[in-house]
Amino acid sequence: MATLQGIPRRTDLPPLLSVEQACKLLGVSRSVGYRAAATGDLSTLRWGRRLYVPTARLLEMLGMPIDEAAS
Repeated sequence: MATLQGIPRRTDLPPLLSVEQACKLLGVSRSVGYRAAATGDLSTLRWGRRLYVPTARLLEMLGMPIDEAAS
């Protein structure tokens, strides 16, 4: 996986990230990530008991929307 300063390319990311993976990309702790998810500041989806962060929404939140051609 080619990276720029440790950040994976958009095409290398899966459609859903665990909260822990999203926290690693954002550079914040797990507790901050789960707190942001609980308050709605971090968009999440629940699949059973697991909590996921949609990659597209995370990138949009960071001002990096996914290109339609790159999909």
